[in-house]
Amino acid sequence: MALFGNAHTINPATAQQDYAKLLGQGEQVHAAFLLVRDTILFTDRRLILVDKQGITGKKTEYHSVPYRSITHFAVETAGTFDLDAELKIWISGSQTPLQKTFTKGVDIYEVQAILTQFVAR
Repeated sequence: MALFGNAHTINPATAQQDYAKLLGQGEQVHAAFLLVRDTILFTDRRLILVDKQGITGKKTEYHSVPYRSITHFAVETAGTFDLDAELKIWISGSQTPLQKTFTKGVDIYEVQAILTQFVAR
């Protein structure tokens, strides 16, 4: 169980305000998760990964993944001894998936349902 990889839910309205300058006109945040320093946003158009870099976290990379470029994804539920759930997302052109770890407090089935809603369009 890695402390620095765990995520928890953030209010989508708060994320909408906090990251307004990243969003296109009319784009809406449907779900958001905060890792220790990083953020994952699920909008109606794309997945946005906000990666704080360096010791101070002042340098930030914003990684935008259109849902149409996601070839497949997997979720792994939390177990008895492993209290974290994982999300793996494969992007077209890359053999290595993006991996994110969520605490047991996050409903990984909800995360999977959000991805299904947007990827399966």
